[in-house]
Amino acid sequence: MSEKTGGEGRLALVTGATGYVGGRLVPQLLEAGYRVRCLARSPGKLRDHPWRDRVEVAQGDVVSGRGLAEALSGVDVAYYLVHSMAGGTDFRRADLDGARAFVHAAERAGTTRIVYLGGLAPEGVRLSPHMASRVEVARILLEGPVPAVVLRAAVIIGSGSASFEILGHLTERLPVMTTPRWVRSRVQPIAIRDVLRLLVSADGLPEGSNRTYDVGGPDVLTYADMVRRYARLAGLRPRLILPVPVLSPGLSSIWVGLVTPVPPAVARPLVESLRHDAVVGVSSGRGSDELSPGGRIGFDRAVELALRRTERAQVDTRWSSASWPVLPSDPLPTDPEWSGGSAYVDERSRRVSARPGTLWRVVEAIGGQHGWYSWPLAWAARGWIDLAIGGVGARRGRRDSWHLRVGDPVDFWRVEEVVPGEFLRLRAEMRVPGRAWLELTVATTRTDEGDTGRTVFRQRAVFRPRGLLGHLYWVAVSPFHGIVFGAMARGIATQAERVERQGRKAWSRT
Repeated sequence: MSEKTGGEGRLALVTGATGYVGGRLVPQLLEAGYRVRCLARSPGKLRDHPWRDRVEVAQGDVVSGRGLAEALSGVDVAYYLVHSMAGGTDFRRADLDGARAFVHAAERAGTTRIVYLGGLAPEGVRLSPHMASRVEVARILLEGPVPAVVLRAAVIIGSGSASFEILGHLTERLPVMTTPRWVRSRVQPIAIRDVLRLLVSADGLPEGSNRTYDVGGPDVLTYADMVRRYARLAGLRPRLILPVPVLSPGLSSIWVGLVTPVPPAVARPLVESLRHDAVVGVSSGRGSDELSPGGRIGFDRAVELALRRTERAQVDTRWSSASWPVLPSDPLPTDPEWSGGSAYVDERSRRVSARPGTLWRVVEAIGGQHGWYSWPLAWAARGWIDLAIGGVGARRGRRDSWHLRVGDPVDFWRVEEVVPGEFLRLRAEMRVPGRAWLELTVATTRTDEGDTGRTVFRQRAVFRPRGLLGHLYWVAVSPFHGIVFGAMARGIATQAERVERQGRKAWSRT
């Protein structure tokens, strides 16, 4: 089902609108005069985006084909921005099935162009499974009945991109680093601003254009060069890089996962893409000057822009904006089936000597650099355990340090609902034998005369076990929950009272 808002110009469908590139492409298309429709498995995740009331939203799923016919109805150009970053053995099949389903649905709908953003890969070498999958997706689109324009990019530099955050964290945290051989591969990075401009320009090609374009910035660098340049631009001392021949992509991704907030499952495809040169001209793709003539933003300028937006907390989308693999039909803790007693609940409540607005500021700032207001080592240890068993870990942080919107990641949680000033629900994305939620509520008591009384903080953890292991898990962790969740409720109340007395200065003490 889709919501219609009207508008003029060509109608563009954006898949992957909850992801890093898609979430930034939408406002660019709107500015260029397009009507925009977004395809999302969970439309609610788009609710708080600033452009939400200017677009149509269609609910559906590319891989299963559910909702594609309606989503593509009347669409002139479809942006295919779906990539699987998951591990395991099924991601390739999901990628290819999704591409085939999309092509067939686009043909039936009469769509005249598909635009795809893939990876820049050389020919004649053995590619990683993830990179090979992207090449196969591009082939399916190009050989389909609907004309396709495939853009292939290497490292994308922009605030919030996984490539940029890996580069930044490695450089900032490791003054001396032993690195695998891929740091010597030649790479042609490109600024996210140029990627977005080229994606919009792709629809301006002559009718029937069906071809590949390799896109990159003006600089060809090794990864070691990028580390050194980043250090200089960030005001850091020069970094010492010692290449070693023993780190495989798998080991490298684990190493990256330990040093940066990007988990190994996401880091591995990015690391694997650096095993070979990724330079415009090493493949059969055309250069992008034909697509959109004009200058490109250089590496140094792209880093400066990304650093500035990060420092100002102006990160529109982030690599973690895309959902960690979970079932789209996961139940909410408020669903009627929860009343049957199949969920474990830990509830706590405290009166707070602070105004509701002050308490809400503390609640909304939870996680990331502000932490969880209790036992930081325990939270860190839980994140390390999750990372070790293939989860996201606890260091994804936040897109914005002070404000949350539906769909935002918060360490190993994701915002499922937020009512400003009143209520926050987080869904766990760590690996547990069941589903878990954390609800934080700001309320006020009332006197017998009806006047507003004291501020109250309510905290509710909900766990729905899966099988016997789920029940055993809850029994095992319950004693720790009593300590950690109890301390968290006290810590949030204490921090709110401190902020009420001291203002913003109080945050430096958390």
